[in-house]
Amino acid sequence: MSNTTTDHAEQVEEQDLGAAGSQLSTTPKEELANVPAMGVVGWARWFWRQLTSMRVALLLLLLLALGAIPGSLIPQSGTDETKVADFRDRHEVLAPIYDKLGLFNVYSSVWFSAVYILLFVSLIGCIVPRTWQFVGQLRGRPPGAPKRLNRLPAYTTWRTEAEPEQVREAALALLKKHRFRAHVAGDAVAAEKGYLREVGNLAFHIALIVMLVAFAWGQLFKMEGNKLIVEGGGFSNTLTQYDDFKPGTLFGTDDLTPFSFNLKEFTGTYETSGPNKGTPRTYQADLTYSEGAYGEDRRTVVKVNKPLEIDGTKVYLTAHGYAPVITVRDGKGKVVFSDAVPLLPLDSNVTSSGVIKVYDGYKNAKGVSEQLAFQAAFLPTYAAGNEVSSTFPALINPVLNLEPYHGDLGVNAGIPQNVYQLNKKHMKGFKDSKGKQMRENLRPGETMQLPNGAGSVTYEDTKEWANFQITRQPASGWALAGSVAAILGLAGSLFIQRRRVWVRAVKGADGVTVVEMAGLGRSESAKVPEELGDLAGTLYEEGAPGAPDPAEDSDPTDPAVPAEGAEK
Repeated sequence: MSNTTTDHAEQVEEQDLGAAGSQLSTTPKEELANVPAMGVVGWARWFWRQLTSMRVALLLLLLLALGAIPGSLIPQSGTDETKVADFRDRHEVLAPIYDKLGLFNVYSSVWFSAVYILLFVSLIGCIVPRTWQFVGQLRGRPPGAPKRLNRLPAYTTWRTEAEPEQVREAALALLKKHRFRAHVAGDAVAAEKGYLREVGNLAFHIALIVMLVAFAWGQLFKMEGNKLIVEGGGFSNTLTQYDDFKPGTLFGTDDLTPFSFNLKEFTGTYETSGPNKGTPRTYQADLTYSEGAYGEDRRTVVKVNKPLEIDGTKVYLTAHGYAPVITVRDGKGKVVFSDAVPLLPLDSNVTSSGVIKVYDGYKNAKGVSEQLAFQAAFLPTYAAGNEVSSTFPALINPVLNLEPYHGDLGVNAGIPQNVYQLNKKHMKGFKDSKGKQMRENLRPGETMQLPNGAGSVTYEDTKEWANFQITRQPASGWALAGSVAAILGLAGSLFIQRRRVWVRAVKGADGVTVVEMAGLGRSESAKVPEELGDLAGTLYEEGAPGAPDPAEDSDPTDPAVPAEGAEK
């Protein structure tokens, strides 16, 4: 036989084996990118092929992950304006650079949105053709058996006295019993299994698209706000009621869910001993709420991670502290201020600080209108000798430390102020008898007398306050469903193997049926030979029992004689 004939036969066999292993996956073939023909259509086609390639999709996913890093490390203007302002004050050189790069609003920046949209388009461009290709595979049948099954990685053969038709029928029934898609193709049965691998692969990519859409939708239509409420106070879900409010790009105030609630009581209990001393045991807010403008009042209890939900809007309990009830009188005994003033916790034992400000109604001993301020430090559990911090978060021995000031708070200048901080630029401290800044510790019911008949301040009682975060996160359910589907799809694509099995039964030269079985998987795995061995053993016992081997002087070219090295 000439070399030309041999080469042609080998090419035919390679094509035959290639057809047998074709379409075990819908992954697009990576081809070398040719320079496109000149023209708009040629360049557009080339760009689309590159964008929808798996290589570019992975690169965009990596860029998206890298882009999220500065969004986590750098303060974001949409999350905490105070931290952004503080960063600008401390980094005069970096702040302008970050502004130009959009690093203070990463998730709404042009470059992050561009990567996000390109990834979205790339995933769709990958998934749509693969889905149609997979649907076509499901509608088709497994390819017929190659001419030489013994060239496949998993192979076995034996002789049987059963007729070829009986063997094929038994093999067809056996494979279908084991959930193979099988049919008779010529002198062999062709079967395939493991389609859930590709289903998982496609489900994973589709789930990524669902998560991207849900994330984008949630960012556009979300809202988030905070409200600090003292016991006895209330809240109505209108824009002016929020302490701070951060809406999504397309969220309007008309989209606010109409409801209101009142904080009846806050309850907090703590561990009193052991290594977890001071750790909250009970942390809950007793509320009455109503839905709509004329809804009936209902009672509920909001706990940490157990929010109140009203028509898609959730009310979370996020923080707690104390609000001393203060009464301020002028020199004539007239009450100019009486209210509970929330103070901010500084540590786990709720050592708190803040400022009590009296804007209007106060006149000093000379009858001149002034403004008052009291720098306040509150210790819910005061211990003798420790005037710096509280020793326990509960109200066991409360002490309020006050430093009084008088002058101009600067509120008429039109510049926003932090209610928890005191600008002493135009304020003067009240002095004690030694000429030092006046400061006193007060217990509930005690009064501080201001010098020279300037008035007094009384610590009446202590109320508790709770901070609530009101959020609306549309499409969060879709995001959760997408993440679960992505995990399940990824697990299916990793642990399920798509494989094919062929069973050929033909008459040998001596009239005895020769059975050949071969298997092929998408990737090399010990499971394919093991599964093939189990199937062959079952078929051997139930449908095609073995026959005696041929005589030793049989023609070695007879197809009934197993190929050298083949598994029996």
